[in-house]
Amino acid sequence: MKKRQVPTSPELQSTEADNPPSTQTARKEIAPAELGNGWTTDRITTIVRQQWQQLNWSLVWMILAVKGLILVFGVQSYLILADKPIGGYGWIWNRWDSLRHIRIAKIGYVGVGADKADLIGFPLYPWLVWLFSFIFQNYLLSAFIVSSLALIAAGLLLHKLVLIDLPESVAWNSVWFMLIFPTAYFLHINYNESLFIALAIGCFLAARYEQWLLAGILGIFLCLTRLNGLVIVPALLIEVFLQYRANRRWQWQWLWILVAPLGFGIYLLLNQYAAGDAFAFTAIGKEYYQKSLSAPWVGIVGLYDLMWRPEISRTQMHGVQEIVFTVLGAVGTIACGFLLRPSYTVWMAGNWLLFVSSGLILSVPRYTLVMFPIFILFARFAERRFWNSVITVWSLLFLALFVALFVQGPWAF
Repeated sequence: MKKRQVPTSPELQSTEADNPPSTQTARKEIAPAELGNGWTTDRITTIVRQQWQQLNWSLVWMILAVKGLILVFGVQSYLILADKPIGGYGWIWNRWDSLRHIRIAKIGYVGVGADKADLIGFPLYPWLVWLFSFIFQNYLLSAFIVSSLALIAAGLLLHKLVLIDLPESVAWNSVWFMLIFPTAYFLHINYNESLFIALAIGCFLAARYEQWLLAGILGIFLCLTRLNGLVIVPALLIEVFLQYRANRRWQWQWLWILVAPLGFGIYLLLNQYAAGDAFAFTAIGKEYYQKSLSAPWVGIVGLYDLMWRPEISRTQMHGVQEIVFTVLGAVGTIACGFLLRPSYTVWMAGNWLLFVSSGLILSVPRYTLVMFPIFILFARFAERRFWNSVITVWSLLFLALFVALFVQGPWAF
């Protein structure tokens, strides 16, 4: 079993006797090639080569293998069930929110006409797609590349984060359950879930290694990707409290956390520029998507009512599955409070409350993806063979069902 890794900080001088193992810090050894004045070309090349060699390639290949299998399964599902040619490989995946990301990448935000609904989308993912389009000369292909790179980063970062507290088997299985979660296909296609998860985990990992400037910068990008990126602020404040309680030493670097909401501020400026109203996205959400802030029980009661509608497909997808994943998020948050770090619990609770505090609860199975501590919980339960089998079979069966639905065109979260 691989030895657990412990975050380091050059600023802490405490000994093992003074602090618990979870807050111990060891010095990072700097290779001779890294020493020197300034960022020379040789130094940058050496560091890049070292990082490349240190990548967990077994994990990378597993991520790519699962991605390939999901994409191939989607193609086969479409060909068999639709009984017609695809007409372009990426077309079957370019649906729903993907269309909005591509439009923003192509033309930016528009404050008038039908395209003004795109203001509900956050800009970082489309910006990256636009940037990569200069290389690949195709927006849809660029979107797949961005999502794929972000997914690889998310898997590697999650593995590294879990290893700080838990053994290798749990770290590996955490990534595995993320890849096969019933709505994990959104991580593999042109949606922003993989980018959001990678940035969120990166924030937590930077905080655990006490790289607070990096945590703040990643927080800005996180808040430029999704509205619920703002939850990172209270989550990291809890991490600050845990570290202060362990060492009783104030660090001014903690203040870097407060720069994270600047990402949301940039998004507000884009709304102001495009529509003349910094909060135009709230009105658009209500007009086009029936999204409005309300008490959680209002939307949950609405889901319960949907379960009894005569339309079977609508009842199952809009009612039963939404309820199942809403309950999964709530139970996972409670379990996280007992089994994982308090900062993870705050991340879980904040996201869950945002998802369900709407008059119309929609897409919770997809939104649950960003509650990454659920995958760590799954991995801990999977240490017992029974739960490993149950969680794996449930995940794979519903992943196959939802992928088959999505590529056909019906709404699948």
